Amino acid sequence: MKNVKLKYFTFLFLVAGTTVIFANALLSVFQAHSNGNDIIVEWQTTQENNLKEFVVQRKTTTSDFIDVGTVKAKGSNSYYTYKDESAYKTTGTLYIYRLKIVDKDNTISYSAEVSVSHNVSSVKRTWGSIKALFR
Repeated sequence: MKNVKLKYFTFLFLVAGTTVIFANALLSVFQAHSNGNDIIVEWQTTQENNLKEFVVQRKTTTSDFIDVGTVKAKGSNSYYTYKDESAYKTTGTLYIYRLKIVDKDNTISYSAEVSVSHNVSSVKRTWGSIKALFR
């Protein structure tokens, strides 16, 4: 009988209430909120093994996920924040975020999704619309 080596992958499951395991990362916090002009995505890890980076992905209810930013992994017990300045400046748009978690061997896993309703003041919304015309 041949020896069969199995590569162990840990997929999404809950541990101790709020900590969630994705591949080689333990996330204790993953949230997003509108700060009036941009959307802030925050997460915290309690453990990281062999991680290369986190790719922040965003979609709306009518679109697919796109990559909006990349954050290098810092190591266990780290706090991360990403400011999404590219979110369209309109009130009431529902954005859905997730993390694409990339290991050093390029194994990929995905976090759970979090949603945030973007609330922008009318002045910022008008200025955002004007800026979008010139992109």
